[in-house]
Amino acid sequence: MQTETPDRILRINTVLDRTGLSRSTMYRKMHDGTFPQNVQISTRCVGWRASAIDAWLRNPIFYQDGKG
Repeated sequence: MQTETPDRILRINTVLDRTGLSRSTMYRKMHDGTFPQNVQISTRCVGWRASAIDAWLRNPIFYQDGKG
């Protein structure tokens, strides 16, 4: 019996729809460390972990990326 569900990877359009951010604002926030970093899926494809986006949505003002 599996106890944990795997973390889904969301593509950019889904992330933008869920957050209401523009693409440029999202990337600026990623650079500032106030938005989750993307993960490389393949050579020309990135996504975001659903759990990281959910954490950001719970507290977008005070979110800090764990790096740094």
